[in-house]
Amino acid sequence: MSPSKYAPDFRLVGYRAASDAVEERFYGRIAADEDMLTALAEHHSADARHSFHILHDPTATWGIPGEPQIIALHIARDLGERTFTFEHAMLPLPAMAQSWLVSRGCPCEGIRLPPGMGTTPADEMTTALQDRLVSDGHAFALIDSYSNDHTNQPQITVLLRALDETDPHPFRVLVEQADLAKYTHTLREGGFPTYDAAVSYFNDPEGVRQKPPTTHLPQRAVPAPYASGPASPRRR
Repeated sequence: MSPSKYAPDFRLVGYRAASDAVEERFYGRIAADEDMLTALAEHHSADARHSFHILHDPTATWGIPGEPQIIALHIARDLGERTFTFEHAMLPLPAMAQSWLVSRGCPCEGIRLPPGMGTTPADEMTTALQDRLVSDGHAFALIDSYSNDHTNQPQITVLLRALDETDPHPFRVLVEQADLAKYTHTLREGGFPTYDAAVSYFNDPEGVRQKPPTTHLPQRAVPAPYASGPASPRRR
């Protein structure tokens, strides 16, 4: 059977893992499910030293409910030794995966999702917020997320905290709502002064859909991607 056109191209033929530990981790976290992964976007540096991937892992839906399904993967090659190392992150939104990869040297334009790959933004607010996530994702830490795909209107809820301790609304909740009939999605953001208020919003997906963001957020306050935060507040 020929490989799917959406199969990831890791470009590792002729390379070996830099150590046994790297080989074990790459197999356990990436290669074991390689035939199930969908390549949403990828970029390879001109000198062949780096590859950047955004992957969708459908097997995540069979595990712990609500776990992220997007993999951001960075592969680094030693051309002389013919070895590779890698780092990866499981993230809830493609824009957060893009931000994670950009922070590791991937050109922003090189890792955009091509047309037709997933749902499209339903409005300008969604596009603007996604662009801010990609370009300024270092400003916040990811505390928790919940991905609900067991519906014809899949919803992803994300809880973030500002790394800037002077931010008056340090906790943010992002809500992505997809409409599979129209094949579009919206992304909205709410800002909160306290952790408890943000968690209450995070744990009320019906309310999140119906209520607008509670705070007018300045343009610099951009939700971000990849740092770990406190223990999960999830009560689902």
